[in-house]
Amino acid sequence: MKVVDFLKERKEFLAQNPFELKDWLSPTIRDYWIEFLNKANHSQLGNWVRDQQVVGDPTSEQVAEKPIELSPKAAVVFEQLQHQLGLEVHIGQWLCVDQERINAFAQVTHDHQWLHTDPERAQQESPFKTTIAHGFLTLSLLPFLTQSVSDEEQAYPDAKMVVNYGLDKVRFPYPVKVNNKIRARTTLVKVTPIKRGLELVKEIKVEIEGCRRPGCVTESITRLYF
Repeated sequence: MKVVDFLKERKEFLAQNPFELKDWLSPTIRDYWIEFLNKANHSQLGNWVRDQQVVGDPTSEQVAEKPIELSPKAAVVFEQLQHQLGLEVHIGQWLCVDQERINAFAQVTHDHQWLHTDPERAQQESPFKTTIAHGFLTLSLLPFLTQSVSDEEQAYPDAKMVVNYGLDKVRFPYPVKVNNKIRARTTLVKVTPIKRGLELVKEIKVEIEGCRRPGCVTESITRLYF
């Protein structure tokens, strides 16, 4: 019997009894069983097993997904965005991050760490010799910095609803010091049709005026519904 056929037949049983197969293994490779399970869950092994299933096979659980049918408005936007892939699609305006803004954010989030809110101590003990903005403050400013909440300059006016679906790979390479000016630079990475709309992935870099390193780098996921 092929390995793939064995896994197909035994996958439900193994899912309920994940250590059953371990007892069948020789001592030589038994110690690697847990590592094997982790790789099966996080690598291409699962996809490889599914790919071996033959379309039309009555024992196969593979179901062909129906292609997404875009509405006319969504199709137009999708076509327009194809020409912007890999390009910088927006550069925001500079915004000063002053101590008042930092203190207000600390008040809301209850994060009063002295690095952010105590200028005198920061001057004496911080390697930056001044207070710095919370990383999450910089992150929270993205809607404003990217002008995605502007009623006057809507990037996708034909969309009925624009939803912030989430963020991936958030990093804060360099601190934003008090009174630094920051702005966002946005690059379109990917556009995918979804049910009733489009999903956009954008790389956003928060630039610090006069600084080579960005204050924040992340991938923003936005969904447009038409």
